[in-house]
Amino acid sequence: MKKYLAELIGTFALVAMGCGSAVIAGSHIGFQGIAFAFGLTVLVMVYSIGSISGCHINPAITISMLTAGKINLKDTVGYIVAQCVGAILAAAVLWLIASGKPGYDISISGLGQNGYGLQSPDGYSLMACFVAEVVLTFLFLFVIFGSTHANAPKGFAGIAIGLSLTIIHLVGIPITGTSVNPARSLGPAVFVGGAALSQLWLFIVAPILGGIIAALTWKGLFDKNPQV
Repeated sequence: MKKYLAELIGTFALVAMGCGSAVIAGSHIGFQGIAFAFGLTVLVMVYSIGSISGCHINPAITISMLTAGKINLKDTVGYIVAQCVGAILAAAVLWLIASGKPGYDISISGLGQNGYGLQSPDGYSLMACFVAEVVLTFLFLFVIFGSTHANAPKGFAGIAIGLSLTIIHLVGIPITGTSVNPARSLGPAVFVGGAALSQLWLFIVAPILGGIIAALTWKGLFDKNPQV
């Protein structure tokens, strides 16, 4: 249960700080600040809970690790449930805080939800958003597999993973708001509803697909030695 609780807390932190940076501080820090908020949160959580659960805090990572044979099915289910609960709780807390500002309207300002088409920050099409989420998640998982490999320099995985997520957000925010994480998308969508909820499927399917492709690519082409 400690592993599942760690995943819940880690995912809570990611959604609270990442989406919170967009909803509460977005007008002050811009896309670059939001990107660093997501990346730095993952970086510090890797060092906080990595030794307990591996710090997946993302169903796409967990399913990718299952595909690569790094986690069993029971823990996969437990991790994903904990991640989704953590994301929903964080979105609820974020909504409560944001509602304390006069004039805040969730239907207008949202909770940092993801979207495509008219819901995309820069109006990108469904196909463009799907491809972006698959590719960005693939690259994210590729960094994770490489930086946690037995032959990688010890103690630096969190830095590589956190910075890679920052870079991914710098590119992905104008396209979809950047998901690469089904739980991160689920939390805000539950409360915003409407288009955010009806478009949620893309931010579940595309990141999981990208993660599976990364696992198969790493395992088939690069993983000649056991990973840690």
